[in-house]
Amino acid sequence: MSDYLETLETSNNPENLSENLLANLIQVKDVTKKYRLGNNEVEVLHGINLEVKAGEFVSIMGQSGSGKTTLMNIIGMLDRPTEGSILIKDIDITKKSQKELVDFRRRTVGFVFQQFHLIPSLTAYENVALPLVFSGDKDNSAVESALERVGLAHRMHHKPVELSGGEQQRVAIARAVVMKPKILLADEPTGALDATTGSMIISLLKSLAGDMTVIMVTHNSELAEYSDRIVYLKDGNVAE
Repeated sequence: MSDYLETLETSNNPENLSENLLANLIQVKDVTKKYRLGNNEVEVLHGINLEVKAGEFVSIMGQSGSGKTTLMNIIGMLDRPTEGSILIKDIDITKKSQKELVDFRRRTVGFVFQQFHLIPSLTAYENVALPLVFSGDKDNSAVESALERVGLAHRMHHKPVELSGGEQQRVAIARAVVMKPKILLADEPTGALDATTGSMIISLLKSLAGDMTVIMVTHNSELAEYSDRIVYLKDGNVAE
């Protein structure tokens, strides 16, 4: 593991990142989200405004119920805002049909969750290949490249039960980036891991930033310090 961490530390050097941070990739404009609970309407997000640059690594923090995951789901096109707009690469995704969103999301966004969501009967290689299978892409070299990037090329033929928790999360990250997304969204990616393994996963995410924009929801302030910027949410608002 020490050799792998040394590789990550080298890749974290700003000189190894793609050309500086570019213009805003994501623009969240006056986003409000309301849910209907029985006869009551609950407003979870209150006119959120947020800009994230291409290649930036941003952590979103806040207490439970502050709207962190709701905001991430809207940015990731898993949910729609009640009001406001989301621009990705200057494209207003709130104006797209559901079918258009599915295609745009598949090409643009990768997801990593607290639980690894690997298929137990498939090898690491086969799990990472799933997004390519669903998209009809037959570029198998991308699978090996993604596994190499997370330091697991030597474990590609192992099934999840044969991998540690940290290795399973690295496979999940490889699956998320195999389509070369512009955006990687990670929702509490270290929640099921011990502190040492969690730090390694955050180092890996930081090494991916630059080539893609990384947005992470976390409650761990120490891990959030790895990111370029921390956005705090409080009661559905961006806290100053």
